[in-house]
Amino acid sequence: MSKDALVSEELANKFSTEKDRDTPYQRWVRDQGLEIISALYVQNLRTVEVKPWARRGGKGVYINHDASRTSNDCYVCEIPAGKKLEPQRQLFEEMILVLEGRGSTSVWNDAGQRLTFEWKAGSMFAIPINAWHQHFNGSGQEVVRFVAVTNGPSVMNLYDDPSFVFNTTYDFKGRFNGEPDYFSPKTEPKGFLLPTNFVPDAVNLPLITAKERGAGGGHIRFNMAKGSMSSHISQFPVGTYKKAHAHGPSAHVIILSGEGYSLMWPEGEEPRRYEWQVGSLIVPPNKWFHQHFNSSPTPARYLAFKHEVALIRNSQGVPTAWISRRVGGEQIDYADEDPKIRSTFTDALGKHGLAPRMEDAYKKELEDLPPKAA
Repeated sequence: MSKDALVSEELANKFSTEKDRDTPYQRWVRDQGLEIISALYVQNLRTVEVKPWARRGGKGVYINHDASRTSNDCYVCEIPAGKKLEPQRQLFEEMILVLEGRGSTSVWNDAGQRLTFEWKAGSMFAIPINAWHQHFNGSGQEVVRFVAVTNGPSVMNLYDDPSFVFNTTYDFKGRFNGEPDYFSPKTEPKGFLLPTNFVPDAVNLPLITAKERGAGGGHIRFNMAKGSMSSHISQFPVGTYKKAHAHGPSAHVIILSGEGYSLMWPEGEEPRRYEWQVGSLIVPPNKWFHQHFNSSPTPARYLAFKHEVALIRNSQGVPTAWISRRVGGEQIDYADEDPKIRSTFTDALGKHGLAPRMEDAYKKELEDLPPKAA
């Protein structure tokens, strides 16, 4: 829906008791003394304000916009120097990216299987569902800050019982059973998918060429801890930008390297521009087109944590965000984009003394570009 579809006041009044009603998830966050930032863009997760979080023993803030609705959320957590968070288990999934600092995490189950692994800034990993876990700051002088994406909202809203969500005794042995190499880094992808539960350095992880997204970019995908949520890393070279595309809600895009901007817009409206840097967060709303531009003198890389609702797939299992709109997908070919896209990008690069490097991408696309539908 591109515009706000307004109805009569009579009809609106019939739904008024449902408008802006608190959910069990919202009440739970508020009861912990934390705030929920309702934003589809956060300039820098490394500097966003966090408040004391007594239950965890650190500081935190939640980020949950209508862009992800009730499917998943995002939170930033800080561990003081020389401290640790309280142990926790939960009946929802969680994926983590370390923003600053170094430390370790212990994961264990009721059967007594326990593993501990170390991490640093740029590491990413997942917590197996309902497994006990505890995070430790490995420095006595510097704080640790990490960002996590969970499918907690749907679980909290379903059960409306925090005690059940956080205190249920059950080992999901098919998800985690103390396998010795569970958090060992893996290096051999299967297609675009890298079957691993731990990435030591997401900023420098080798990627796979993904010409379908345009401009010689790289890509790799993850399905950590056998969860229903997934993630991917994409990178694009200096002087280039990715093709615009749309998908379902829930994607939380975190900038890992480079500087640039993203355009986002609902179909039929003008694009809105969001400048980004390392640590920025962008959350594209449901079915909004979005397009990422590298205007810096270094390659740009981002990590996207998302729920499966984002991945609308065709009958072959390919996300429609990878398929040209000319054949029924949700990706806009370079040949069909608004001419202003290219002139705006040229201006952005010029501020850094750079010029676009897109001509080869434009030409290669034309070689197998599907014809426009009649």
